[in-house]
Amino acid sequence: MDRSLLRPTGWARVADFLHLMRLDRPIGTWLLMWPTLWALWIAAEGVPGRNVLLIFIAGVYVMRAAGCVVNDYADRHFDGHVKRTKHRPLATGRISETEAQLLFVALVAAAFILVLLTNWFTVLLSFGGVALAFIYPFMKRYTHFPQVVLGAAFSWAIPMAFGAVLGHVPLEAWLLFSANLLWTVAYDTQYAMVDRDDDLKIGIKSTAVLFGSADRLMIGLLQMATLVLLAWVGLRVGLGGFFWLGLAGMATTFVHQQRLILHRERDRCFQAFLNNYWSGLLIFAGIALNWWPITG
Repeated sequence: MDRSLLRPTGWARVADFLHLMRLDRPIGTWLLMWPTLWALWIAAEGVPGRNVLLIFIAGVYVMRAAGCVVNDYADRHFDGHVKRTKHRPLATGRISETEAQLLFVALVAAAFILVLLTNWFTVLLSFGGVALAFIYPFMKRYTHFPQVVLGAAFSWAIPMAFGAVLGHVPLEAWLLFSANLLWTVAYDTQYAMVDRDDDLKIGIKSTAVLFGSADRLMIGLLQMATLVLLAWVGLRVGLGGFFWLGLAGMATTFVHQQRLILHRERDRCFQAFLNNYWSGLLIFAGIALNWWPITG
């Protein structure tokens, strides 16, 4: 049967494109947004300039959407065999491959226009971010570490933020980058635990597949390393009590997530993944409150 017959027409198609870009599921946007805001606040030692803040907020939405489009395009022949993804628009034929390709190009072009509003150092850094976003979805065919590539992609806004504010990338930025990369691997392993049974059947690789019965231990080690690196950043930057409260709050969410994934149940693992929204928020709150404007 011609799959194009499955496509709605007119305004009815909007919902499919929103779903393709995951604009109806904001958790991924927030997991990209929080570390971007961490970096902007630390680089500016307080509230960043309005223009750079708006550019990066818009950039997060656009690049997360682009990443989702290319991810579904790469997985279009696999998603139909996975319980969680079998109804995605590309897997069902409600959106064509050509339409997905054009949408990806348009989103990347929009992101490039945004980055042109910063400085040339940040523009040069942006090419690394686009490359990571493009290659990540294909890594699960060749390596058990696609989560590491995703971590780099989700962390690339950190050096870009420092570059936009300071014109260079100091050591603190790379420590923050490393912390966020490890945190991303931890929470995306929780996410991959949801699909592990299906991934094993169709030959998709992931850290959840690689870690096997050691998954909870490895996630715990990654979370501990994340906390250590964030503490190192806090010490180097001289962050005060609010930051350390936020870091303790993040540690508490990690303990909660370990309880959720204890029996490796699909729904509970997904809840653990979603809980990382609060992990990132607590760190941001600690950083932002540290530099809260004090008025007489």
